[in-house]
Amino acid sequence: MTFGHERIERLIADRAYDSDPHRRAMRARDIELISPHRKHRTRSAKQDGRPLRRYRKRWKVERTIAWLQNWRRVVTRWDRSVKIYRAFVQLACAMIVLGRF
Repeated sequence: MTFGHERIERLIADRAYDSDPHRRAMRARDIELISPHRKHRTRSAKQDGRPLRRYRKRWKVERTIAWLQNWRRVVTRWDRSVKIYRAFVQLACAMIVLGRF
């Protein structure tokens, strides 16, 4: 899988994605799935604690998405032009960074 010109090396997902079919699909695409182990799974944990350190930083992405949802124009996407929509997303990000939301 590629995003732009870069290849995706790992996918950080929440506990709901910890299943064998998801892991097989990601392994088929050579993508490392980083997901906490669900409590009541019959199989043992697939990864040790080292990759899960990356999972701890996932809250930053979730928080940023939550802040962007305060901007109604970005959430509903009234603009038909991708350029204008992208400009408003960038404006919202700038306002968040400046602390004026």
